[in-house]
Amino acid sequence: MVEKSELLRVPAFADLPDDQIAWFLSNSQEIHLAAGDIYARQGDPADSMFVMLEGQFQWRGEFGGETIVFSTRPGDVTGMLPFSRMKQFTVTGRAVTDARVLKFPASLFPDLVQKLPVLTTRLVGLMSDRIREATRIEQQRDRLASLGKLSAGLAHELNNPASAAKRATGQLRDILKKIRDASLELGRRDLTSAQKSEIDKLEASFTQQDVVPLDALTISDLEDQIDSLLRSHGQNDLWQLAAALARRNIKSEVLESLFANLDADTARAALVRIAASAEVAGLLHEIESSTSRISDLVGAIKEYTYMDQAPVQNVDIVKSLETTLTILNHKLKQGVVVQRDYLRVPLLVNSFGSELNQVWTNIIDNAIDAMHGKGQLRVRTYREDACVVVEIGDNGPGISRELQPHIFEPFFTTKGVGEGTGLGLDTVQRIVKKHRGSIQVSSKPGDTRFQVWLPLAEAPP
Repeated sequence: MVEKSELLRVPAFADLPDDQIAWFLSNSQEIHLAAGDIYARQGDPADSMFVMLEGQFQWRGEFGGETIVFSTRPGDVTGMLPFSRMKQFTVTGRAVTDARVLKFPASLFPDLVQKLPVLTTRLVGLMSDRIREATRIEQQRDRLASLGKLSAGLAHELNNPASAAKRATGQLRDILKKIRDASLELGRRDLTSAQKSEIDKLEASFTQQDVVPLDALTISDLEDQIDSLLRSHGQNDLWQLAAALARRNIKSEVLESLFANLDADTARAALVRIAASAEVAGLLHEIESSTSRISDLVGAIKEYTYMDQAPVQNVDIVKSLETTLTILNHKLKQGVVVQRDYLRVPLLVNSFGSELNQVWTNIIDNAIDAMHGKGQLRVRTYREDACVVVEIGDNGPGISRELQPHIFEPFFTTKGVGEGTGLGLDTVQRIVKKHRGSIQVSSKPGDTRFQVWLPLAEAPP
C-alpha cells in the first residue's frame, strides 16, 4: 500500500495537504509490474494518469516508419494529464525493471481539478513541457528528414561537375604530352618565320574562339570532311585527331593552308599540336564550367541555410524561392517544367530566412512527388494589401476533398510506409504562423495550389 510520505516525495505532489493526498490515494490503484510488463499500450484509449513510484520505465512508439524511445523514472507523472486532448496513447509504456506505478483514472479529472487546484496547475505545467519537447522532437526529425533528402540530391549534383573536372584534368596530362612531343618535332624542322607565324596564327584561332556546342550529326559530318582531307594528303591514321577538331567546329578548308605551305611530316606535327591545343582549350572550358557549377551550388547552399548571415533579416521572397529551386534542381530536371510569374518589385519579409526555405522545400517537394517527377510546377508571387502571397501549384492528380482538412495535421501522410513522416505540412503551417502569416490550399485534379500569406517588412527609410 502506498503511504502518504511516498507520494509527497514526488515533485508534483510536494507540500500538498494531507486531505488532498488522501483523496488522491483513495481513488488511485497501485500496480506491481515485472520487468517487461506493459502498463499502457499504443492505440488504447488514453484513460489513465501514472505516477511512477519505483523502478525504471520506457515509452516506445512508431512514427512515420521510425522508432521513438524515451525513459521515465520514479517521481515522474506521465500518461493522460488534465486538459490534454489526447484520445489514445501514442506510445507503449512498459517496465524495464520490477516496478510499482500508481494509476489514476482520467474520468476523475473534473473532481481532481476542483479538489487539488495546486496539483492541477503543476500537471498543466508538466503537460506544457511535454508539448514543447514533443514539438522539438518533431521539428528535429523533420529537419533531419529534409536534410537527408537534400543531401542525397546535392551529393549527386556536386558529384557530376566534380567528376567532369577530374576526368578533364586526367585527359589534360595525356594531351600536354602530345603538345610537348609535337613541339619538339617542329623544333627540329627548319621553319621560316612565315611558316612559324602561320602555325601560331592557326593555333591561336582554334584555341581562343568560344565554341557553341554542336549536335552529333553536325560533328559527324565535320569529322568525315576533315578525315577525307587528311587522307588526301597521306595522313591515314589521324582519325582521332579529326574527331577532336570536329568537336571544336573547325572546317576542313581552314586546314588546307598547312599542307599548302609545309611538307607532309611538318604539316602532320603542326596539325597534331594544333589539335591538341584545341582539345586543351575545350577541356579548360569544361573544368571552368564544372568548378563554376560547384561554386554556384555551394553558394546556393549558403543562401539556403543563411550561413554567415543574421538569423532574422529582411528576406527577398523571389531570391528565397530561386535558391530553393536550385537546391531541388536534381529532382526538377528529371521532367518537371517550372513556370515562374514573379512580381517585378522586390518583396521583403522580415523572417528567419532558413525557415522560409524549409516552407518552400516541403511544398515543392510534395508537388514533385504528387506529379511522380514529371509535370508542370507553377511558382507565383504577388502583393495583396500589406502581405506578399506566394502561390505554388502543380498539375498533379490533386488532393481529394476528404483528405484536404487533414493535410496539416501532425503525422498525417498519404505516402506509403517509410516514404513520408507526415510532418512536412505540419512544420510548414507552424513556420508560417510563427511569421504571423497564413496558408491555405485549393485542389482539384490537374490543379493544386498552396498559397502562403506573409506580412511585408516595413520599407527602409
